[in-house]
Amino acid sequence: MRLVILESPYAGDVEGNVLYARACLRDSLLRGEAPIASHLLYTQAGVLDDALPVERVLGIDAGLAWRKVAQAAVFYVDLGWSNGMIAARELYIRENFQWEVRSLEAAA
Repeated sequence: MRLVILESPYAGDVEGNVLYARACLRDSLLRGEAPIASHLLYTQAGVLDDALPVERVLGIDAGLAWRKVAQAAVFYVDLGWSNGMIAARELYIRENFQWEVRSLEAAA
């Protein structure tokens, strides 16, 4: 299985974005990938509080650390590009880390 970092919006409409991210996880798994969606994992109750800037940065840094073992990042963009997604894409471009853009609508 290809290890991928899954990027999708989180902040804003958190409830809607979490549902969307879960659908993205399913899509990635059905493609034969092993995705990590740190924005779903690290923001669970009792882990990190995304509303606290220090904890938000910690979660972002921890998620981006996965690029040391992942083969690529996949951006799901049906809901647009969040600021965090744009920052991650810019980092991946600077580091020449493989990334691609996806849409669940296109897969349907």
